[in-house]
Amino acid sequence: MHASLDPAVREISYVATAHAGSPQVSVEIDAIILTREDGRLHLDVVPARRVRDLDTEGLVQIALRELGLQQLVVTSEHLRAEPRKSNARLVWSYKDRSVAVPLRLSILKVLADEGPMHLGALLETIRSGHDPSPAIMALACADALAIDLTSGPLGPSTLVRSRS
Repeated sequence: MHASLDPAVREISYVATAHAGSPQVSVEIDAIILTREDGRLHLDVVPARRVRDLDTEGLVQIALRELGLQQLVVTSEHLRAEPRKSNARLVWSYKDRSVAVPLRLSILKVLADEGPMHLGALLETIRSGHDPSPAIMALACADALAIDLTSGPLGPSTLVRSRS
């Protein structure tokens, strides 16, 4: 959930197995891969780490290195850090919300024309018969918008920008 809303993440993928050292040696790596602007990372969530014997762990590390992946360690503290945790939950609660095409186009056009802006200003700019904030949250879940989840609780001064 957190990575899917991170503006630096361009793609999230999964790799089940990889070769370790030679094409004949395949190992289960069960890896979530984040492609970001600064490279490709293997997501290592400490609370969810698999317990492996020393030989298998060595093969996994070789396979990850051969795939050119850096390790991104995520701790329980990181996952629980506020305000990011509450903000991400709030935004993600709108993931299944549909956004009418005219409203979607209106939101994206404002951000394309004006550039990044505060959430309060964006809400004031959008002309709609309904509150546009659920649509903005849904567009963030759909990877069309990036919302600053770390600077403070979501509010009028929260920065929103287009992902395109």
